Amino acid sequence: MSIEVLKPGALTTLQDLGRRGYQRLGVPVNGVMDERSHRLANALLGNAQSVATLEITLMGPTLRFAVDAVIAVTGADLDAKVDGEPFPRNEAKVVSAGSELAFGKRRSGVRAYLAVRGGFKVDPVMGSASLFARGGYGGFAGRALAKGDVIQLNDSSEARVSVVNKAPVASDEDVLADAEAPIRVMAGREWALFDPASRHAFLQEPFRLTPQSDRMGFRLEGPKLELTHATQMESEALGFGAIQVPADGNPIVLMADRQTTGGYPRIAQVCAVDLPRLAQKMPGESLKFSLIGIDDAQRLLLSQERMFATWET
Repeated sequence: MSIEVLKPGALTTLQDLGRRGYQRLGVPVNGVMDERSHRLANALLGNAQSVATLEITLMGPTLRFAVDAVIAVTGADLDAKVDGEPFPRNEAKVVSAGSELAFGKRRSGVRAYLAVRGGFKVDPVMGSASLFARGGYGGFAGRALAKGDVIQLNDSSEARVSVVNKAPVASDEDVLADAEAPIRVMAGREWALFDPASRHAFLQEPFRLTPQSDRMGFRLEGPKLELTHATQMESEALGFGAIQVPADGNPIVLMADRQTTGGYPRIAQVCAVDLPRLAQKMPGESLKFSLIGIDDAQRLLLSQERMFATWET
């Protein structure tokens, strides 16, 4: 029971919700960039949310299934097709043994997620299947997929029913927001240390996502952000979505493969519900930020959890 990689795509990696509990040892969390799409893909198949999916970036792979399987594709629209026929996003469907799943031209977003009923058969590292490419561990043999790889499937992934179509899942518009809406943030721990002009510019001016962005961090270009005075800081733990500002004044949003600690001032923190939208941004695209309070951020997070619970039920 397996899938053969005929073409690997630009960056196709095994990811789950990450390896938590090891940051104190300097081990990054890693995991999916777009948790919402990952969890939806698993929910459509009846998998646990912790089951690994294939995170497919920009240019997707071509995969051949050796057995009948039930799969779902979510996230970015990368023109998925099975044997040349369009494969719908956000639905669970059977693919037959010998079928080829291929991805074509990007239509929207950057990262798609492929889940298989029962999941992929991989050995976890520190409790997670997630690849950490810089460390060379996790994922498939400690790296992204390559041509000729054969990914084993768990036994329960075999299709045993003839029809498993599901309608698109209802969603919370306040949580999802429009793709072009500002990214919602909370004030960072060092927000008050930035001068008034920088704080105003951060919330009013657009920033461009640079080509130097990756799974570790999104580097932004825009108005230079400056402190009111030079400040010495000790390194502290960092979370997904923390926005650091180094000496050059260009903010960096820390993403899934972020380092565990850092000493740059943090002007803001991206709200958890908007991290998936941020993860689907392309280098070269512009974005803006809007500031909300912790009460609103918690309300949105609870709404998202209720949405997840509905999907998984």
